[in-house]
Parts: sequence; structure tokens; C-alpha cells
Amino acid sequence: MAVLGVDLAGVESRPTGLCLLKGLKAETWIAWRDEEVVEAASRSRVDVVAVDAPLGLPKGRKSLEERSPYHLRRCDRELLERGIKFFPVTLGPMRRLTERGMKLKERLEGEGFKVIEVYPGGAQDVLGIPRKKAGREDLLEGLRGLGLEGPSGEASSHELDAATAALTAALYLAGLHEELGDPDEGVIVMPRRGLSPREVRAALLSLASDP
Repeated sequence: MAVLGVDLAGVESRPTGLCLLKGLKAETWIAWRDEEVVEAASRSRVDVVAVDAPLGLPKGRKSLEERSPYHLRRCDRELLERGIKFFPVTLGPMRRLTERGMKLKERLEGEGFKVIEVYPGGAQDVLGIPRKKAGREDLLEGLRGLGLEGPSGEASSHELDAATAALTAALYLAGLHEELGDPDEGVIVMPRRGLSPREVRAALLSLASDP
């Protein structure tokens, strides 16, 4: 089984990280256009596409353009309750990312792919590994400590967040996840709290052997 992690940029002129994860093997690269994301998913026939971008609007908000008091989704509030920092969907550049994410989700689902929203920074907190702000090398070491093979020492922070997104998708397939939020707004898929590196590695290996 294969999954695709996407660290989506707000605009196509900025780099988007991609990670194809098959078992423990992670292949990462940089893309730019939505078409490249769809092509990567189609080429590898992935089971899940995990996108690091908001994929839904708060209840009560009809669009990103309207003036509205609704800025947080239920999943956002649950992140806050857990002490996980994030940027709201309506904050500055997040508007463009949210708009792009929602359109990409619609396109991928139209092609028959399962699409989930993930948050690599939060997933890294849950898994007990550093976020990219601590340093790209520390994040890479943390991912390798969980069993991932493949992100090279030259992988960018965008690619490593994409690898975290793909890892979250693999844990989703293995049932080792939590879903935060209201399905009517969209949920964020997070790794189950308390997982050990051994459990993560075992989950990846089990998916690698799944026919």
C-alpha cells in the first residue's frame, strides 16, 4: 500500500513538498503545480492523499472573503485545547492556502482518491519529534528514529513535513489515529497519542506486507 503526503504551499509559485511512502521507504521531492500533485497520486495509485492545508471552513462561514465572526473550526479548537499551536484558516496567507487546499481536495476526490487533512507540526508534537523550526536535521533524525527510510540528508523542510504527512496517512490506514473536529466542517487526522517508535515502525511494516 502507498500513501502520498503533501506539504501544500499557498500558491503555485512557492515549493510544495511531496512524499510517497511505501512501507518504510519514503521518497520525497518538490512540486509546484496542482497538476503535479494529482499526477503523483495517479502514477503511484496511492490509497490516501494526506494534505497539510485546511480543507474546510468553519460552520457559519460561507466563504473566505466575507466578513464573519467565525474563524475557528471545532478541530482547531481541539488543537488549542491540547496546546498545539497553529494558524487559523482566515489569517492572512492562510486564506490562499485554504482556498487552494479545498480546490485540490475536490479535484483529487473527483479522481477517486481518499483525501485527509493533516497537520505535520501537530503530528510531530504528538509523536515526540522536533518541528522544522528546531532545525531540519533534528526533524530528519526524528523521522528516521520512527523507522522511515529514504528522506535524504538534502531533503528540504517542505519535504520532511510532507514525509510527516505521509506517515500520518499510514497510521490512519493502520487505525492508529485520532480524528479531531466535526465532519461537517472537516476533521484533522492526527497520530494516536502515546505511540512508541516500535509501534509506528510495526504499523509501517504491516502496511508494506498488506496485499
